[in-house]
Amino acid sequence: LVDLLIPRGGAGLIKAVTENAKVPCIQTGTGICHVYVDCDADFTKALNIIENAKTSRPSVCNAMEVLLVNEKIANEFLPLVKERLVDVRTENKVELRLCEKSAKIIDGKNASETDFDTEFLDYILAVKVVKDVNEAVEHISLHSTMHSEAIVTENKEAADKFGEMIGQLNNTK
Repeated sequence: LVDLLIPRGGAGLIKAVTENAKVPCIQTGTGICHVYVDCDADFTKALNIIENAKTSRPSVCNAMEVLLVNEKIANEFLPLVKERLVDVRTENKVELRLCEKSAKIIDGKNASETDFDTEFLDYILAVKVVKDVNEAVEHISLHSTMHSEAIVTENKEAADKFGEMIGQLNNTK
């Protein structure tokens, strides 16, 4: 006997289960999840986090869909991201959908207007270069489902500021 269903996955699965189930369902949310790499990030840590967050299970609601990179490190860091997620992978290469600034640094597809509002649930990653933590949080406030957001930094002040600002967003959404 099944008393309750909690469908975990993409919007299509959640909709199908909640519309067709004969028992009560708790709807889980979709996740347009961001990782912001700050100018004070440890590159090795950041690359490991990004690879895991995008490629270990890309079809789950807490997989990273958008990468935000501080403009101070973008020229050096984005080629490393492309190498890790695209160039060295023999299978499941990640398709990069790039904002104008990131497209000037690495190759990929140009991001469409909807790419930063899409839960891909696939080996697709939207990439945007931002000025600082404030612009990162501003982007998140406009495009996130507020499921899971992360900052990679070695700077405690930046981490605290990001956490505080995301916390305030969570309280308003």
